[in-house]
Amino acid sequence: MRRLLLACLLAIALPVAAQDRPANLQPVPEPPPPPPGYQPDPALEPQVTIIRRGEDRVEEYRVNGRLYMIKVTPPHGVPYYLVDDKGDGRMTRQEPLDSGLRVPMWVIGTF
Repeated sequence: MRRLLLACLLAIALPVAAQDRPANLQPVPEPPPPPPGYQPDPALEPQVTIIRRGEDRVEEYRVNGRLYMIKVTPPHGVPYYLVDDKGDGRMTRQEPLDSGLRVPMWVIGTF
């Protein structure tokens, strides 16, 4: 029992001890100003339109008036995205953390 208590205390104390910070830290410098004559193009900023469809919240993202992404947030559940990958107006569904990689899975054994 004492070993378990000692192991728990050690597991709590080690992360705290690992947070020692070096004394020679310096603040991050300010970013440089934009070059002279630079004017940001407002047409490149995305326009977001938020719509309610039933209980779902739909956010439409457009650049230059062209719809390129839709985010659908249901009241209960995880939001999902519809993205125009090829620029042809056809939306494909993508999950927020979806990298597109599909790992094959097989059942090896059941009990």
